[in-house]
Amino acid sequence: MQMSFRTLARTPRSLALAALSLAIVGALAVPQSAHASAFQLKEDSTAAMGRAYAGSVTAGNDASVAVNNPAAMSDLKGTYFQADVTAINFSATFSGTAHDAFGNPISGGNGGNAGTTLPVPALFFVTQINDKWHVGGGLTVPFGFQTEYDSNWVGRYNAVNTKLESLDATLSASYDVTDNFSLGASVIAQRTSATLTSAINFNAVGQGLIQQAAAAGQISPQQAAALSQTVGAVVPPGSDGYASVKGNDWSYGWQLGAYWKLTPQDKLGLNYHSKIGHTLEGTANFNVPDNVTAVLSNPAVAPLLAGGVPFQHTTGTAALTTPATADLSYWHQAETFGIGMDLAWTQWSVLKQLQVNYANPAQPTTIEPFNWRNTIYAAVGGDYYLTEKVTLRAGVSVDTTPTNASNRDPRVPDSTRKMVSFGIGYKASEHFEINASYAHIFVNQAHLNGSVSSTADVLTGNFDDYGNLLSLSAQYKF
Repeated sequence: MQMSFRTLARTPRSLALAALSLAIVGALAVPQSAHASAFQLKEDSTAAMGRAYAGSVTAGNDASVAVNNPAAMSDLKGTYFQADVTAINFSATFSGTAHDAFGNPISGGNGGNAGTTLPVPALFFVTQINDKWHVGGGLTVPFGFQTEYDSNWVGRYNAVNTKLESLDATLSASYDVTDNFSLGASVIAQRTSATLTSAINFNAVGQGLIQQAAAAGQISPQQAAALSQTVGAVVPPGSDGYASVKGNDWSYGWQLGAYWKLTPQDKLGLNYHSKIGHTLEGTANFNVPDNVTAVLSNPAVAPLLAGGVPFQHTTGTAALTTPATADLSYWHQAETFGIGMDLAWTQWSVLKQLQVNYANPAQPTTIEPFNWRNTIYAAVGGDYYLTEKVTLRAGVSVDTTPTNASNRDPRVPDSTRKMVSFGIGYKASEHFEINASYAHIFVNQAHLNGSVSSTADVLTGNFDDYGNLLSLSAQYKF
């Protein structure tokens, strides 16, 4: 005998709410990878990019040190204004399959090219107060990425659209302790915003609720089988809704830097940038198909929803920490060339989990695990002074990933990256200089070893990724 949704009234309300809330967890999870390691961006200096960021704060004549190591402002005599912009073109194409929690294949394509082209601007100033003091500052984008898949792709329950951006406003000062050693410090105001969308598998929500009720002994196997048929008829596979989540927050951090002139030809810089904790506040909106709306408004379901109707417009909060970084930079200066190295560490292990709290009582608190690992960035590169006005640059780097096949996510598929870069600088006058750089990023194949959505849909396959960067800058010195 066919059973109705009235049978659901016998299951515990908490069990029902737990199952229903699963459909929102994935939409509120922040991207789990992006341009540099994870969603980190290093693109704030055209000149440094031409060397793959080797000697990033020790090569000299670059006002971006105001945000990358304030102690290195010691080398800048006078007042500098500098503007940089980098176009980031990132490609990500998926090949693989997906199935729901019950092993049924999920229909849809491979999502198209999820990558995009985005501009990353940066603006800096540095001025010398006296023989020992410098002050400076800048506006930069240290974290950010955007991807968008076709709305009907096989991984739509994991991700459709992702956009995350952090904007830093930094104010810095440096002091020359001796002629060969300086210290610097910065205060940082950071605004982080996120826009995330994904599809909701309402058939899986209903079927999962039935399975949990049967496992808890609230309904018999025979009742579960009959009810499963009813749910499959009323909310069949493909009864998709969509969740769209937006949030933002301002928070504050700091950094400390040191700068040594080891010899007249050799310089060393060390900088530490603090982690910055955010509580993102925003809204969640849902597009719910008519058949699901009818189920939620059914009097038989009402006893399960005593705390309120789920999948309604609601506010919410989620804690997110952008990681601490430490950078070591070296530069050797010769008459016709300079060569440098950089080694950087990023504390991605601060992203252990994401806890989301909802204003709607029908959506209980949910937790998304991350368990990322810390990463290392290493680079070597240099300058060649072709003439007094023209400088040629080149460099290579490797950037490890905080994720692996078991915890990688399609919001932005990340893997270890290798970069080759080239650049040119032209000194038009004693006061004005322009730079241009290009870099290509080679990405190891990003494997997904069964990425699981919030409704237990499993995506398995591989991403082929690559990136191209084109950067321009102008600097004026008074």
